[in-house]
Amino acid sequence: MPGARMEAFLVSMLVVAAGEMGDKTQLLALLLATRFRSRGAIVLGILAATLANHTLAGALGVWLRGRAPVDGLRWIIAATFLAMALWALKADRLDEHPREARGPLGVFAVTAASFFMVEMGDKTQIATVALAAQFDNLQAVVAGTTLGMLVADVPIVWLGRAIAAKISLRAARLFAAALFAALALVAIFAG
Repeated sequence: MPGARMEAFLVSMLVVAAGEMGDKTQLLALLLATRFRSRGAIVLGILAATLANHTLAGALGVWLRGRAPVDGLRWIIAATFLAMALWALKADRLDEHPREARGPLGVFAVTAASFFMVEMGDKTQIATVALAAQFDNLQAVVAGTTLGMLVADVPIVWLGRAIAAKISLRAARLFAAALFAALALVAIFAG
């Protein structure tokens, strides 16, 4: 990948992986992993839902990039990342439980539908909009945000409660908040 594309990919991956720690979609991954045995179907459902959701979010970011004045867009992106920093400090909890599913296809369908809906308006979706508006490479942003989601959620699916008990979600939220705040500063001063 050329430099700008690689930067868009890596920043997008890091932002979403960090932002996902302790997020409600990560909690959903844990819930699904404890409820269903078909780990592969859960992971494929997460992948499908994230690709669909983040492609739509990235398309919105591209649209905003083409419509907003450069200086205005810079401040919108910075404000969005600053809001994400504050939002990352808030612990999420999962209020809704997925319905029962049968077989790998049912588990895939429940996972994809649940993840797509839970991700709507979530901080990682909003971050994807901001990243797509900031970087001029939709494919790299969507690939990065999707991989970031998988980096954060797949270990939870495969290792479940054992790994969740060893991760300090508070420390992960603080790291994510610091990362989003740093991106806000970069958006202000690099533009």
